[in-house]
Amino acid sequence: MGRARYLVAALTVACGGYAVWSRLGRSAPAGPVDLHLADVHTLGQDAGAGNLLAMQPYMVPSDYASEERFRLKLGGYFAAARDARLIGDRTVVILPEYLGAWLVVAGEKASVYGAATVDEATTTMALGNLLPLIRWAVASPAPQRTRYALFRMKARSVAAIYDHVLSGLAREYGVTVVGGSIILPSPSVSEGRLIAGAGPLYNASVVYAPDGRALGPIVRKVYLTGDERPFLGAGALEDLAVYDTPAGRLGVLICADSWYPSPYERLRDHGVELIAVPAFLSIPGGWPGLWWGYQGAGPEGVEAADVGHLTEGEAWVKYALPGRLAASGAVAGMTVFLRGRLWDLPADGPTLAVAGDAAHELPRLEGATMVNLWRPE
Repeated sequence: MGRARYLVAALTVACGGYAVWSRLGRSAPAGPVDLHLADVHTLGQDAGAGNLLAMQPYMVPSDYASEERFRLKLGGYFAAARDARLIGDRTVVILPEYLGAWLVVAGEKASVYGAATVDEATTTMALGNLLPLIRWAVASPAPQRTRYALFRMKARSVAAIYDHVLSGLAREYGVTVVGGSIILPSPSVSEGRLIAGAGPLYNASVVYAPDGRALGPIVRKVYLTGDERPFLGAGALEDLAVYDTPAGRLGVLICADSWYPSPYERLRDHGVELIAVPAFLSIPGGWPGLWWGYQGAGPEGVEAADVGHLTEGEAWVKYALPGRLAASGAVAGMTVFLRGRLWDLPADGPTLAVAGDAAHELPRLEGATMVNLWRPE
């Protein structure tokens, strides 16, 4: 009996100690954010038809520590664009893929943001959220249970931060915002707000109108990469939509979707005029490294001799938006990559801009960039 009491007491103390430890050190960093803004570039001439503004932020883990930090960072770029006279009532701001995904670390211990690797950050998050993590991991249908459980566990708070910040920026600056992408379970739009559902996880993009409303339907990535397939669901090609904006009819293709002909055909059938491609490139060798083809079935028309011969960048130019925009009937489009220092993940890629027959590959800089493309008449 005495041993049982000691055991209960020890467990009580251990649980109490864990509860205290798990809550300690969760305050967001103080002080200003660093935009790392390296370049602002403009292409074409203002014909009064509006503009696509590629906003390529330079993100670090602490930028995701809270809603306020996330708003400060993105708001800094919007303010810089306004000061450069690149913001108007026909502006479409394009943000990069996975911009919202890292909000999964919001509200976590400071050691998560200072971790050297993604694995170290994930382990610290898991230890600090054991009970809810176990709940979601047990229910996980995905082979990568921990990754799935973390995104599922934080889905409502992540959706709320992403929606509040991007909706607020769209409304404050009176622009259309293509919100990069975010990982959420069965996301949808209800009464102009982004809602996290209860189904599989998707890599999804949300478009916000100048009045701050989230527009539906939500874009879900169709062609998943090898890293995404173990824990994300694939969107349906027939669900790709075109959005009416002050600058024209806009289509959104998330990263790998821009490599395949079928999405362009789908958008052409809906009368697309502008195409936004939020993208993320995190591979050994990066943009200047050799391109080794696709993980799984690639699109039609790829020349076998190009695999292992073209660089990654050359392949993006030949087989993604610059090489395929004309097939959609659109007059302009931009691909925007996420940059920054996100633990040990490389984040590479310059902005790609296409207007009519002219394609532009902007300089690859170590820092944030903004590239303005005036829409041709």
